[in-house]
Amino acid sequence: MNGRPPRLAGRRSPTSDRVVLAVTVVVQLVVLYAPRAPAVSSVPGLDKLVHAAVFGAVAWAATRCGVARWVVAVVLVAHAALSEVLQHTLLAHRSGDAVDALADTVGVGLGLLVATVLPARRPGRVRRA
Repeated sequence: MNGRPPRLAGRRSPTSDRVVLAVTVVVQLVVLYAPRAPAVSSVPGLDKLVHAAVFGAVAWAATRCGVARWVVAVVLVAHAALSEVLQHTLLAHRSGDAVDALADTVGVGLGLLVATVLPARRPGRVRRA
């Protein structure tokens, strides 16, 4: 063969974790900075749930990539506040909302919690049932 050991089923490479992080960041940026917010939903609070989900996903993915939790928290909470200011000042059809920033912050906390409860697998370690 090629002299390398075979990959274990279910083992994630650092590259796959970085791809997941990149995808979550792109989704987050589209959700936050699209020129127009999606039409108002008939489901109360859905907007806040989306905000929490996109920030939580980025927090979880960044932690899986080995970024320190405190760095993830500081950067994402700052981005939560900044994104609302930018929406209010730069995007004509968007408005800033402090409750959205709060939902973002809750999402960061939940993403970090999930990353703590479900830690990333380390290369070379095999989990046994």
